[in-house]
Amino acid sequence: MRALVTGGAGFIGSNLVDRLIADGHEVVVVDDLSSGSRDNLAQAVTSDRFRLHELDVRDPALVDLATELQPEVICHLAAQISVRKSVADPAHDASVNVEGTARVLAAAHAGHTRKVVFASSVAVYGRPSTIPVPGDAPTDPRSPYAASKLSGEIYLATFRALYGLEYTTLVLSNVYGPRQSPEGEAGVVSIFTDGLLNGVPTVVYGDGSQTRDYIYVDDVVDGFVRACGQAGDGRRFNLGTGIQTTDRRLHSLIADAAGAADKPGFAPPRLGDLPAMAVDPVPAHEGLGWQPRTDLGTGIKNTVEWARSRRRS
Repeated sequence: MRALVTGGAGFIGSNLVDRLIADGHEVVVVDDLSSGSRDNLAQAVTSDRFRLHELDVRDPALVDLATELQPEVICHLAAQISVRKSVADPAHDASVNVEGTARVLAAAHAGHTRKVVFASSVAVYGRPSTIPVPGDAPTDPRSPYAASKLSGEIYLATFRALYGLEYTTLVLSNVYGPRQSPEGEAGVVSIFTDGLLNGVPTVVYGDGSQTRDYIYVDDVVDGFVRACGQAGDGRRFNLGTGIQTTDRRLHSLIADAAGAADKPGFAPPRLGDLPAMAVDPVPAHEGLGWQPRTDLGTGIKNTVEWARSRRRS
């Protein structure tokens, strides 16, 4: 299979690229490297089944590239991912996430692509009334970022109706693991890991009781790989564990793995943060044959060891 991965130099995308190459597939990455890194592709570039095109997904040249390559599947992960930036500059967010997705779908149509696998976000659910959030829960976007991700889902359905382009939407909970940067709109696992390994004070917002559903990047990658096949056409699946972990518990787990003192500072809750979130992964078990296999303790140990090895190199 020839797969095109947008955002393939990023945290999740580069892990997906490595998995696809290891499975014997040909992989083409499209990434403008605005947030992704060539370092993340150090393993991929050693393969003769890998190509990188430094290109913004909004660029009309993407359609020409897809017409030339005719990828069987496009995994679309390129995005503006900061909720706060989307609030500050909603036009930019829409440009990248809405215009960019429309361009990707136009490229898929021009390249006779069979299927697009789209990375969406739990943000589309807003403040859910039921936790774990079922895959068919009503959407309630409360930020421009959430609105742009939901718009992408609507575009997928539209292109399926118009042209028969298949898709699967994967709603990602809080993904963590190797290659996640502690900078910018980073996940709390990478922020705590970086601080605890480097002796920098860490901060828990509120009283530490806020919960999230943490899913290891290898498990997310496995969901993408499964969705690249025939399963799940035209459907949305949650990729998460369904397990809520408090911020305070998370800090303790990371401190233990890092061999650091479990003594975070505390700050007032941040405006707009949800008190709790977890998603129901059962439909993905049934529809994709997927389930999370990495428990949080093991995933954190792997992540801390990766971060520690980066400090040594």
